[in-house]
Amino acid sequence: QVQLVESGGGLVQAGGSLRLSCAASGRTLTWYTMGWFRPAPGKEREFVTAISPNGGNTYYADSVKGRFTIARDNAKNTWYLQMNNLQPEDTAVYYCAAKPGYNAAYYSGYDYWGQGTQVTVSS
Repeated sequence: QVQLVESGGGLVQAGGSLRLSCAASGRTLTWYTMGWFRPAPGKEREFVTAISPNGGNTYYADSVKGRFTIARDNAKNTWYLQMNNLQPEDTAVYYCAAKPGYNAAYYSGYDYWGQGTQVTVSS
C-alpha cells in the first residue's frame, strides 16, 4: 500500500516562498508520474504541476508557470514543489499524487493521494 505524506505548508506573505515535500512509503515510485493538485472553485482538485518518472518532463498549470518548480529525488522516494512569488490566490490545501507509468494525460488518473498540506498566503 502506497502512502504519501506532504509537509512544508504554512503561512507566508505575498511574494514569499515555500517548499513542499511529498514522501512516499510502501513502494518505490521510480516509475511513477508524480503531481501536485489543489482545490479550485467548481472542481474538487485542479492540476498544478506534474513530473515524469525520470524527471525529464515537467508540466505546469498556466497560473503557476514561472513561479512554481517541481522536482523529484527517486533515491529518497520524495518529490518537491518549490513555490516562489506566492500570491493570495495560491492559498489552498496542496495534495501530492502519484500514478504508475507515464502518458500524455499527466493532469488526471492519479491513483494515490496524500492528505494535503495547507498553504496560506497573506496580502
